[in-house]
Amino acid sequence: AMGVKLYYTTVTASREIKSQQAEVMRILESKSIQFELIDISVGNEVREEMRSKAGNATAVPPQIFNGDQYCGDYQLFSEAVEADTVEKFLKLE
Repeated sequence: AMGVKLYYTTVTASREIKSQQAEVMRILESKSIQFELIDISVGNEVREEMRSKAGNATAVPPQIFNGDQYCGDYQLFSEAVEADTVEKFLKLE
């Protein structure tokens, strides 16, 4: 299934993660980009799936995919926002 997927968590003590997740959602919504939220706090297997798809054993949310294709993390996303290449980053064009 293609489509933008945002791996995030509803359970975190990290303010940074919370604010990064919220920022990604806000920007996607502002661009009217449909996305699916996947909450890694529901179980270890979901977190492991995110990490294995991202090719990074220590990846933390937010992590962004299009279907099973890895787009990037918050750092890469924010660089795409700066460069106005979000659609390209999300593999939508």
